[in-house]
Amino acid sequence: MHKETFGSKLTKWVLIVISVLFVFIMLVLPLVTVITEALRSGWETYKEAVADEYTVKAALLTVEATLAAVIFNTIFGLFAAWTVTKFTFKGKKLLTTLIDVPVTVSPIIAGLIFVLTFGRQSFLYPYLEAADIKVVFAVPGIILATVFVTFPFISRELIPVLEAQGTDEEEAAALMGANGFTIFTKVTFPHIKWAFLYGVVLCAARAMGEFGAVSVLSGHLRGKTNTLPLHVEILFNEFKYVPAFAVSSILVMMAIVILIARSVIEYVGKKNGD
Repeated sequence: MHKETFGSKLTKWVLIVISVLFVFIMLVLPLVTVITEALRSGWETYKEAVADEYTVKAALLTVEATLAAVIFNTIFGLFAAWTVTKFTFKGKKLLTTLIDVPVTVSPIIAGLIFVLTFGRQSFLYPYLEAADIKVVFAVPGIILATVFVTFPFISRELIPVLEAQGTDEEEAAALMGANGFTIFTKVTFPHIKWAFLYGVVLCAARAMGEFGAVSVLSGHLRGKTNTLPLHVEILFNEFKYVPAFAVSSILVMMAIVILIARSVIEYVGKKNGD
C-alpha cells in the first residue's frame, strides 16, 4: 500500500511538472517574449508603432469584423440551437453536420471558396458590380470570412445545454398560457445564459485572431483591408521587428482580456450551478 501511495504521488508530481513546463514553454514564454521585444527599443518607439495610422485602422477593422461575427453568430446560434433541440424534422442530422463545416475546412480553403463565389470569375460578379457591391479585397469579404470561421462556436455551446435541459418546463409554461417570447426569456434563457456568454467569448477570441481566410480575401490593402494579424505579418516581412511585436502585443492584451472574461464566466457559471 505504501509503495502504491508513493508511486501515485510521484506520478502526480511528474505530471504536474510536465504540465507546468509545457504551459510555460508553449504559452507563457512566447507571451513574455512578445512584450519584451515590443518594448526593446523603449516606450516611445512602442507608442509610435501602436499609434501608427495603419495600426489604428487595422485595429478598428479587427473590432468591426469581430463585432459583426459575434452579432451574426449570436442570432444564428440561438436560432440553430433552438431548432435542433426543440423540434424534430427531416434533415436534422444534416443541419447539425453543416454547422460544423467551418471547423473541418481549412481557413485558407474557405477564403479561396469565397474568392471563387464572389470574385470576377463568378456568375454573381456582374450582379454585384451592377449593385456596386465589393466582396473580394474589400471589408465585406473580411467580415464574411470572419463570420464563416466563427460560425459554430455559439450554437455548439448551446446545443448540449438545451438538450440536457429538456422541454418539461417550457411545456408547463405553455400550458399556463405563456407566449413564446416569455417562455424563452423566463424559462429557457436563464438555463443557458452562461453557456451563451461562454460561446460569445470564444467567438470573439477566434474572430480577433483569424488570419487564413481573411488573408486570402483581403488583398493585403494596407489601411483598407488589413486586420491586426495581417498588419503584423506585413511589418514582420518588412523586417520591422519591433513594430511587429508592438502590434502583436495589442493582440496579446486582447487575448488576456478574453481569457479573464472566459475564466470569470466559467467560475460564476459553476458557482451558480448552471
